[in-house]
Amino acid sequence: MTRKIALGLSLIVLAALLSGLYWFNWLFEEDSAAFLPSLTAKLGVQRVLFIGAHPDDEQLVTGLLVQADQEGLQTYMLTATKGEKGDQYPVIARKVDQGLIRQAETLKNSFALGVDAHDVLDFPDGYLQQGHAAALVAAVRERLLRWRPDLVVSFWPQSGFSNHPDHMQMGTAVEAAAQQLAAAPVDGYAGPRYIAYALAPSRALSMFGGERGQQVVAHQPAPDFAIDGAGWAKIRGWDIHASQAGFVQADYGMPAGLIHRIYDKEFYRVLPPPR
Repeated sequence: MTRKIALGLSLIVLAALLSGLYWFNWLFEEDSAAFLPSLTAKLGVQRVLFIGAHPDDEQLVTGLLVQADQEGLQTYMLTATKGEKGDQYPVIARKVDQGLIRQAETLKNSFALGVDAHDVLDFPDGYLQQGHAAALVAAVRERLLRWRPDLVVSFWPQSGFSNHPDHMQMGTAVEAAAQQLAAAPVDGYAGPRYIAYALAPSRALSMFGGERGQQVVAHQPAPDFAIDGAGWAKIRGWDIHASQAGFVQADYGMPAGLIHRIYDKEFYRVLPPPR
């Protein structure tokens, strides 16, 4: 009888653990998003440009960049700041050198992702919304003309994936630059055919994101598509971003190796550029 009781308790515990794992995984799913083997193949694009605000922002779109590289597409990145204002996890360099360190980390990571060209600009980290709008739009427009992407990937201007003002400003700059080229094409280039907005998992943010997460969920749209998140490349990316290697643990309370095995998809809203 004792063995039967022990077996019964073990089965109850196992069922509870499996149910908990299923529920936790469900938090990182989006019901509206159709899963695609390849977003770039679905859209029929050949040149992809990711535009972010900070070194390590590419961690949010690694799956898309990996897919594009595996398909032999041309991929590019533009990072607006050197990330000099943020914290280090762990501290590996003098604060005065942090921007240089983080710039080197993102350049190294984009190379590992197969990105063909990557510009890191010198806009002030944390202050993109303070008087830099026109210059940001000009910088984005210049890279659009240089690289001529048919797909640009960035942040939804009203939510910025994480409610970060710099992310929101970059999404706004992307849309403004695309509008300018649509209105006045240069040498036959009228801007990208699509903008893909990287979106955060709403249920997980509602549960664990606090006030910041609630703001994101309230202001981001439902995603159209989901793709494989290339968790292996994200884990490698945190190793490359040595000054941010502990960021996931600090922000989410779980190691990157665990979170990227559960949060294993990327979600996108894809729209033609606003005209």
